[in-house]
Amino acid sequence: MKVAVMGYGTIGSGVVEALEINRDSIALKLGREVDVKYVLDLRDFPGDPVQDKIVHDVSVIVNDPEVEIVVETMGGTKPAYEYVKAMLMAGKSVATSNKALVAAHGTELLHLAREKGVNFLFEASVGGGIPIVRPMNTSMTGDKIEEIIGILNGTTNFILTKMEMEGANFEDALREAQSLGYAERDPSADVEGQDACRKIAILTSIAYRHEVDYTDIYTEGVSGITPEDMAYAKKLGRSIKLLASSRKVGDRYYAMVAPVMIGPEHPLYGVRDVYNAILVKGNISGPMMFYGCGAGKLPTAGAVIADVIAAARNKGHGVMSIWDSQKLPIEPKDEMKIKFFLRLQGRLEDRADQVKAALPAEELVSLDGLDEFGVLTGSMTEAAFEKAASGLEGRISMIRVKETGVN
Repeated sequence: MKVAVMGYGTIGSGVVEALEINRDSIALKLGREVDVKYVLDLRDFPGDPVQDKIVHDVSVIVNDPEVEIVVETMGGTKPAYEYVKAMLMAGKSVATSNKALVAAHGTELLHLAREKGVNFLFEASVGGGIPIVRPMNTSMTGDKIEEIIGILNGTTNFILTKMEMEGANFEDALREAQSLGYAERDPSADVEGQDACRKIAILTSIAYRHEVDYTDIYTEGVSGITPEDMAYAKKLGRSIKLLASSRKVGDRYYAMVAPVMIGPEHPLYGVRDVYNAILVKGNISGPMMFYGCGAGKLPTAGAVIADVIAAARNKGHGVMSIWDSQKLPIEPKDEMKIKFFLRLQGRLEDRADQVKAALPAEELVSLDGLDEFGVLTGSMTEAAFEKAASGLEGRISMIRVKETGVN
């Protein structure tokens, strides 16, 4: 079986490497060998064994009937969208790791693949090497999914782990993540939550079978988290994680990406470093957690290759249960109910009564040597919290707090 790889960066080179490492195993499972015929890239790679397969013109792949499946690991939407669409139009299945592409154009590409009798598969676009798209698409089809909560970005989880365990500030933790190859030179998509936002949009589309516009999801990153926030979390017996979540309550759908304090009773509490985990709750099977390497060259390549094998085994038959183009309405965050931790300037003993009068305070805490304190509220809506907190002077920051794994 002939395949082509579009993009010879970290993941694309990982796919080529993994196909060679596991050549015999893949052939045994599939019943035939898989050979990379072309690698599309703007660059040349002199001295690399792949150089004799490098092409610079996408039409070479489009017009070669021998190529049955194409792997897209270019990233971004331009020119990935145009190239993937051309492959599907030519009757070739596509396996991609590109969450930006799936979040922006997944609906169209899924329907085009169905129309052409091929597959558009994207296991590696969410959770790297963690199988989550396929289980939600197959193993959980007997369930109505009620909630999804995940740590979906390894870069931010690494940064928060460094801040929590070693007392590092955000800037130093980010620099270390970049030096280790966990963060890009421009890390904004990771640290501002955009990467996690696209991933939860994809999972929510799968769960509820309607298109989710990721721009409708309220998104907050971790660049504002400080060592003081971590110290308060530790004093409260909690950990701060960047959580991407969506849930269905009655006929309403909620989604958010934001830093959240969680305690030891939460299943995601112990997920540290670059690892990812996704908690999915079905109305029949209850909560299930998927945990593993959320990024990395070979783990992500393994997920791509699993899609290649699935496409090869299901030639002429659609694997994905596709969602429709009707947009899923995401409710405003003002109506979401959660607890809050609010930091305020001043001495606790001077302002305790004032704070208790304004907010349903569960706990008041302070840190030695700081002219400030924090208040943990009871459960309330975002709108109610903002209205109550607006009357309090000296607001420093706010972090949401979740007590249990699922509601």
